[in-house]
Amino acid sequence: MAVDTNKTVTVFGGSGFIGRYVVRALAKRGHRIKVACRRPDLAYHLQPNGNMGQIMPIQANLRYPWSVERAVDGADYVINLVGILAESGQQRFETLQAEGARLVAEAARGAGAGMTQISAIGVEAGGDTAYGRTKALGEKAVFETIPDATVIRPSIVFGAEDQFFNRFADMARFSPFLPLIGGGNTRFQPVFVGDVAEAIAATVDGAVPGGRAYELGGPEVLTFREMMEEMLRIIGRRRHLLTIPFGAAGAMASVMRYLPGAPLTPDQVRQLRHDNVVSDAAEAEGRTLAAFGIRGRTLEAVLPTYLVRFRPQGQFTQPRPQAGGLDRDDDERS
Repeated sequence: MAVDTNKTVTVFGGSGFIGRYVVRALAKRGHRIKVACRRPDLAYHLQPNGNMGQIMPIQANLRYPWSVERAVDGADYVINLVGILAESGQQRFETLQAEGARLVAEAARGAGAGMTQISAIGVEAGGDTAYGRTKALGEKAVFETIPDATVIRPSIVFGAEDQFFNRFADMARFSPFLPLIGGGNTRFQPVFVGDVAEAIAATVDGAVPGGRAYELGGPEVLTFREMMEEMLRIIGRRRHLLTIPFGAAGAMASVMRYLPGAPLTPDQVRQLRHDNVVSDAAEAEGRTLAAFGIRGRTLEAVLPTYLVRFRPQGQFTQPRPQAGGLDRDDDERS
């Protein structure tokens, strides 16, 4: 089947971490991209990823229906990447992840455009986290509005601009220990942002059937502790891994949530009680990276390319060959 490389694609949240990779992948395919975000001036860095006039930032805010409709006008396809990990100011889970997803879907339907919605593995409408509940409601709203839409659910996403490995690697420069909430036993299936972006871009070309939710995980299933050990090995530092029971972490988060740029919220602590890996059902039904013909990249293959700056002497420090010898906290209780 010939691929139409002359589509106009509106990408909501295209200036963010995953968005910049999605825009690049779409530009490589020859599509015209409208990057819809609250601050278009923060999306100008994306323009060199395409030809002259191929990538156009445009102002849009999911709290204002008219701006969403304007951003979608004339689009052949719509991708919604908007999501938040913690609430602040007017940025609320319900407004952005549930109501916002429905608003984008209704605008896409009105324009006769297809749609891909970005969600997350393990979200449930009746779950115990506001993040997960509103993501699930967003999925439901999209499928109700556009039955043949595609939903992409990645596990934890890593890459040069991520807020996970970069944050803990930076912390390891100064702190003698790193926290392991609940003992660090929660399992994840980290997936490279470039692989996620390629899968998202492929949905525009109809590479996989619509009307389904695809769960994207990398080739490794690792606990939180194992991810910290791998990160420390790569940056060549030894740090204590200190267990913080869920109860204590929740109490700390309840206080920190009122601080500007809070590093941890009660909702995030609750999320860490649940594994974040591709489900057996998705594996059995072929709703994984393999459906896109993508072989996921490992942490070992990618982390050294951007965590090198956190080594004691930067790129001139060789990483230790294995994680053995790391100081551990012996308390494994959660």
